Amino acid sequence: MHTTNAEQLIEKAKFNKFHWMLLFWGTVLMVFDGFDLVIYGAVVPSIMEDWGISSVEAGIYGSYALFGMMLGAFIFGTLADKLGRKKIILICISIFSLFMVLSGLAPSPEWFGVFRFITGLGLGGMMPNVIGLISEYSPKRLRSRMIATIMTGFSIGGVFAALLSMLMVAKLGWESVFFIGALPLLFIPFLIKLLPDSVSTLITKNDTKKIQNILLKLNVNYKPSEKEIFVLNKPKETSSPVKNLFTEKRALLTVMIWITYAMSLLMLYGLNTWLPKFMTEAGFPLGSSLSFLLALNAGATVGSILMGWVADRWGVGKSLILFFLVAFVTITSLGFATNMILLYGIVAIAGAATVGTQNLTHSYTSQFYEVTMRSTALGWALGVGRIGAIMGPAVGGILLDSNLTLQLNFIIFAIPGIIAALAIVIANQQGKKTVTTGQMLEKAQ
Repeated sequence: MHTTNAEQLIEKAKFNKFHWMLLFWGTVLMVFDGFDLVIYGAVVPSIMEDWGISSVEAGIYGSYALFGMMLGAFIFGTLADKLGRKKIILICISIFSLFMVLSGLAPSPEWFGVFRFITGLGLGGMMPNVIGLISEYSPKRLRSRMIATIMTGFSIGGVFAALLSMLMVAKLGWESVFFIGALPLLFIPFLIKLLPDSVSTLITKNDTKKIQNILLKLNVNYKPSEKEIFVLNKPKETSSPVKNLFTEKRALLTVMIWITYAMSLLMLYGLNTWLPKFMTEAGFPLGSSLSFLLALNAGATVGSILMGWVADRWGVGKSLILFFLVAFVTITSLGFATNMILLYGIVAIAGAATVGTQNLTHSYTSQFYEVTMRSTALGWALGVGRIGAIMGPAVGGILLDSNLTLQLNFIIFAIPGIIAALAIVIANQQGKKTVTTGQMLEKAQ
């Protein structure tokens, strides 16, 4: 009987076509997560006009999907560590695709809110599991770059949402852009065939043949044997997976990561929901205001790639502190810039510093938790972080209704960048004390 550490083989693997396949599908799925993020902000001026709702009501309806994402991350992130990431990903794709279409068919704001909530359940469950799957199959030295790469799909989806809204809303109505959300249903047959399940799940099922097939694709040095037992770096925990997030000196670290997620998502969803409306209130026409949303997400696309490259060289912890401070400066500057070219540039950098930092936070989180609990860790971080995401649209609606200056509105949305940077400073220090499998974890910085 031969014992093989599957996790070590995966971590030492050289990048190959199997990784390319994972990157492709991970990026495609993140495109639709990003598309959903931006689509509401792109159509909210039209929805407010059509249904005659106030900015506060629009902010509340915008938060429904985010509340669903929070619950989806809690529920499906935890279930995946027991049932398998692949199965959960397929279920979540089906949920959010169907209810994106129903959102476009909603007869009233109330039904729209219900459909958006259920859409959020699917999206909230999909993201941590896609990230967890990519993280699990990434070579150790490339993990930050691989996660950053798939998360560029998040930004690309935002770009598509802004572009399609500029082209479709005026001619076909705001409802038309939601129908694009049904496209992932076409991907399900390919994902069933190509997407691997988590190795930890396959080990639990004692599915030796599937594990061997995956390892053969991943590592050319692997030689399967007839009687083979597979293990991970640490045996699967038998206690509550959520409780494990607070054991082995991880409690303060986990809380700081949750705060970071909440602050990052508050900036991210607040800007993407209300930037067009802020700009129309400042005197820009709707078409021009949507172009700012396009610049925000175009900057996020480039920034995500650049930040992944910087993080792998300089350290993800130090990089996050810098980028959160850049987010604070650039978002604050949006209220004071008057030159159009300068304004577009600042918006693009703000997009890179908000979406890019959120993407890096996934990689940052993954390094502190074993593979058997990684989906739970990411799911709960995203779930708790959705509190910030829920606050983003709601806070923006309240700010607009309060008739504050444009400068003060952007300063309020920038403050979470400072809070997130401080949380990472504390998490970096605590991460040095976190010990798993008898060894010090990778240093955050």
